[in-house]
Amino acid sequence: MGQHEDGPDRRHRRPDGVSDQTVAALGRLSEALETVERARGHLYSMHQLIGHADLMLDDAVAQLRAAGHHGIADRVVTELLGRNVIAGRWTFQIVEDFDDSYYDLFRTLDREARDELVGGRRHLYEAEMKERRRTPGRPGHEARPGGTDSGDG
Repeated sequence: MGQHEDGPDRRHRRPDGVSDQTVAALGRLSEALETVERARGHLYSMHQLIGHADLMLDDAVAQLRAAGHHGIADRVVTELLGRNVIAGRWTFQIVEDFDDSYYDLFRTLDREARDELVGGRRHLYEAEMKERRRTPGRPGHEARPGGTDSGDG
């Protein structure tokens, strides 16, 4: 495979005529989406943790009954076991509502903005930051992995 110029591949180079302001704005939009991705992960963690806790109640009820505490066991079964965590919703419904409304729209608007403004390129802000901060020619500071021409088509 032949030598390539040092620097980011074409997918990570700013198209001609795109301003610093546009790259910065898309970088901020992308950063906001990444923050929502993290929040979504926490939401899914809550979904799984609540589900696990609800299943653990089966053991707690059995142990309460075995210890002779039938009244408390009955209250756990009738008042807590299977209870909605938010009015009318279990966590799977919260996750679905989040994904179908806020999350899907956020991802769509981020993608459409990149498609319209920079030909769909992702992480231009970060790619340019990498170029400013790396030391060309130094081991561990390569612009691309493995010396491939990936993305320069």
